[in-house]
Amino acid sequence: MTVGSILGVTAVLALAYAPNLAVFTAAWLLAGLAMAATFYQPAFAAVTRWWGEDRVRALTVVTLAGGLASTVFAPLTAALAEHLSWRHTYALLALILALVTAPAHALALRAPWPPLPTHTKQHAGDSKTVTRSRPFLTLAAALTLNGFATFAVVIALVPLLTERGMSPTAAAWALGLGGAGQTLGRAHYSALVRHTSVTTRTVALIVAGGATTESLAMTPGPYPLLVLLSVIAGMVRGNVTLLQATAITERWGATHNGTLSGLLAAPVTIAGALAPFAGAALAAALGGYPALFWVLTGMSLGAGLLAAASSRR
Repeated sequence: MTVGSILGVTAVLALAYAPNLAVFTAAWLLAGLAMAATFYQPAFAAVTRWWGEDRVRALTVVTLAGGLASTVFAPLTAALAEHLSWRHTYALLALILALVTAPAHALALRAPWPPLPTHTKQHAGDSKTVTRSRPFLTLAAALTLNGFATFAVVIALVPLLTERGMSPTAAAWALGLGGAGQTLGRAHYSALVRHTSVTTRTVALIVAGGATTESLAMTPGPYPLLVLLSVIAGMVRGNVTLLQATAITERWGATHNGTLSGLLAAPVTIAGALAPFAGAALAAALGGYPALFWVLTGMSLGAGLLAAASSRR
């Protein structure tokens, strides 16, 4: 994660000073490598191992902090862009990244790597057998389809709101407050775990995400109502993040958690990478962002059906 942070700083600086589109594209590819090394997946693997049976509480704390990212940086970036060029905005963000993340990772992540508790191996089996099983494949398909819909909604929220007459700054605040909703939602995930089975929880959260997308599609305003819907959508997204963090351990134990979580996250990450381009292309083809949100609602409902088929005996 320290190396990933340094790569991230380098990538953002390269974006700021890119002289042409080729360098700009290469810088984004480097940023993708940095994100793979520093975002939730490596942190989830470490936290799951460090905290064992208490992992849900520890994962919740990590994601509570992570959920504040868009709350802070969406409006901050919008404010910087109003007073600085986009290049200077990137450069300042790179400076913040350098001062906060690399030192924190280098100095703080020094806890010893504990041995795997023997009782977590009871459901593991061979990792290849798990990845070829129907529950794993249908779960991966459900989370991938839902991931595409979720990422597309997040990216398309700002143009949806500006299309409805909001200023870019107001739209950025709605997006940022959606990040606050993620934090609020994650605070209640432990209670959700206590009262639902893993399959029920997965289906309910995916369908709830589709319902918030539908609400955004059919609600033209006013602005406070759209902000409220963005916050509710953020609450659902926050719980889905924790759902994915615990998806492997709740079904197959912790023995191969790092490997299986990485394989489960790979198609979801690819879907998230395709979502901005594909979402914009679909919006153009469909005649606007409200129509796109209706299509994304259908994707979420399809993902819910796949999730229902992913239960393990």
